[in-house]
Amino acid sequence: MTRPLSAAQRRIVEEADPVTGRLKGGDAQLARLVLMKLAFRHPRPPHDHFLTPAGHRIRVAGDEPERAEQPPPPDASGGGPFAARVGGEAPGPRGPARAREVRSAWQGLVEMRRMTNPDGATDRPCAWERAHLVQAAALALEAAGCSPAEGATGDGYRVGGTPQPEAVAVRGHGPEGIAGCAAALGRAGWQVSEHAEPRTGDRYLLASPRRS
Repeated sequence: MTRPLSAAQRRIVEEADPVTGRLKGGDAQLARLVLMKLAFRHPRPPHDHFLTPAGHRIRVAGDEPERAEQPPPPDASGGGPFAARVGGEAPGPRGPARAREVRSAWQGLVEMRRMTNPDGATDRPCAWERAHLVQAAALALEAAGCSPAEGATGDGYRVGGTPQPEAVAVRGHGPEGIAGCAAALGRAGWQVSEHAEPRTGDRYLLASPRRS
């Protein structure tokens, strides 16, 4: 359980650059924000500190974190931090508020790409995404406007793991289908191929983070 932000820490977060997330503040406060997973220290000189996606959400929404991650895993329960929708969950919040949350999380992830990819590229996934494949793919889909399936039988995308390293399976029904999911993931820097289930013939996607 993360302790609430102090007044000084909240001021540092609120005064972060709204685009890059660059932070200014005392060394002790910045180090504490890193421990809280609300900031990270850039590995290259001058070693500036920047907000993580969780830090961006707190700056935008003013919410106190109970459990901050980059971004939190998609099995987080309702009422907690932002959770990317992998499909199959119970119906969740919709409308402008959800759209703002998704946009903020995606912008934070793009900034993480810029700051952690060796060449600063934002058009391909970073190490965090390769370590959190299902969450990262689901966020890319929702940020692109694709709709997650609701419940066991609802139309929309469903993202799941596979035995293959660095690959997720994406299934989709309804207006977008897998073609819409493939286009969205391609724009987000994922390599996508289409396959058929051996028994049923149902089509699905295999998606992997592009490395170059």
